[in-house]
Parts: sequence; C-alpha cells; structure tokens
Amino acid sequence: MKDNQSLWLFAVAMTVVIFGASCLIHAQRIAKTDSGPLSAAETSSSNGQSQSTPTSPESAAAVDDGWHLVVSPYLWLAGAHGTIGARDHQASFHATPGDLLSHFRFGLMAAVDARRKRLVLPLDVVWIRLADDKALPFPNLNATSADVNLTEFILTPRIGYRMLDRDKFKFDGLTGFRYWYMGQHLEFSPSRAGLNFSGSLNWVDVLVGGRVVATLLPKVEVMVAGDVGGWGAAAELDYRVVGVIGYRIKPNWTLQVGYRHLYVDYRTGNSVFALTTSGAIIGVSINLK
Repeated sequence: MKDNQSLWLFAVAMTVVIFGASCLIHAQRIAKTDSGPLSAAETSSSNGQSQSTPTSPESAAAVDDGWHLVVSPYLWLAGAHGTIGARDHQASFHATPGDLLSHFRFGLMAAVDARRKRLVLPLDVVWIRLADDKALPFPNLNATSADVNLTEFILTPRIGYRMLDRDKFKFDGLTGFRYWYMGQHLEFSPSRAGLNFSGSLNWVDVLVGGRVVATLLPKVEVMVAGDVGGWGAAAELDYRVVGVIGYRIKPNWTLQVGYRHLYVDYRTGNSVFALTTSGAIIGVSINLK
C-alpha cells in the first residue's frame, strides 16, 4: 500500500510539473507576442508606405487549418506481473514476453493521431486474447482437460491542445480516459462436472497527461508521453509512460521502436486486479493526410 501511495504521489507531482511548465511557456509566448516589436504590416501602415510582409513558419502553420491523420500499428512485446484475486483469494503471477507470446491467439494494437491546428486527438487501442489448454491429472473431476481463454481490451481516447509548436519541439497537454475490459472463460472437457466459469471486469479511469515530440535529425524523431488517472474514483492508480524513437524511411512512413510501461491497481468488492505490463514496442507510423 505504501508503494502505491508513493507511486500515486509521484504521478500527481509529475502531472502538476508538466502542466505548470507548459502553461508558463504558453503564457510567456503570448506575453512576448503582445509586447514585441511592430510587425512589417504595422510599420508600413505607420509610414504610409506599402511593404511586403514576410511569412514566418508560425504564420504558415496558422494558415494550415486542415485535418492531419497518422495511423501507427505496432507490436507490444510485453511481460506482466502483479496480483489478481476474488472472494478473499489472491495470487501473484509473473509472465515473461515469451510466456505471453506462446499463448497468444489474437491481437490488435494501434495508435491513431488526428490533428487540426493546435487541437490534437490521440487514440490508442490494445486488444489481445490468450488461450491455453492443459491435461488434468485429477480423474475424480470427471474431466480430462481444461481450456482457459483470457481477453484484455484497453481503449484510451484523449483530447489535447498543442501548447508549444516549434519546428523541432512540440508539447501537447492531454486529458481523456482509459477503458479497461478483462474477461476470462474456463471450460472443462468433458464438462459433466459443471465447473465451467466465465467472468469479467470493466471500468473507466479519467486521465491527465502530456506528450513531447522532438526532432533530433532530419529523419529522426523522439516522442515521450505519459498520463495518470484513477485517484480512487475507479482504479486506485492508473498510469502509463512511453518513449519512442522513429526513423523516417519515406516521406509518409516512419519506423518506430520504443518502450512502454503500464500500471493499474483496481479493487472493488471482492476483486483485486493489480497489474504491471511493460516491454518493447515495434511499429510503423503512416501519415495518411
């Protein structure tokens, strides 16, 4: 419990720092614009002469009021560990990336990023299904094997504002929610014992966070993002941190590698679900518009 409280305090502190810094930067930028020297258009008006007004990169960006869409399918090579339980029975577990891949049956992982001017709409979805069947060494159960199916679905839509928009550095303030669904189905074969079981958990955590995008080289870009939520409204704590480096192989195609860490601690009634999932990310980013 002390560890969870420390993580909660750390996450809140990081959120306050990120938003405080971003708001300060944005306020300074507005103040500088308001108190800055006269523009070329204003100078020409005061002199009664007509002069051409050069177009700055920011002016060009302001003119671009169309929508931009980027789709990024990826593979998350994650391991997991934590504690799960129900009805006063809890168990700890640990699974390596190899363990999860060996039981992998279906998956869909992708990020979608829509943007118009300074409005950003990132979306992330993870949908995986794991399965296993084991022979049972207990003849008294009247069953020879058990089939286990686990389904995890995580949907994270967010909305944000691009507080800092430079050619080589961008910062987005974000808010949104993360929807969790965890389902399991246990079936014995033959099923004469009547021990088949199905159950699920689902909840929604409100999030706040931020994202930084920096261009290191003409073809190399780095993205670091994080969000935090829960606060006892649904989960006790729910946070994610991700870092990705991308290399542009074509004008609209970028290869990406990185690392993601996701933690959730959800407790309700007799159920406990405390899970840490982390591992490498490999994917491609496609600029569609």
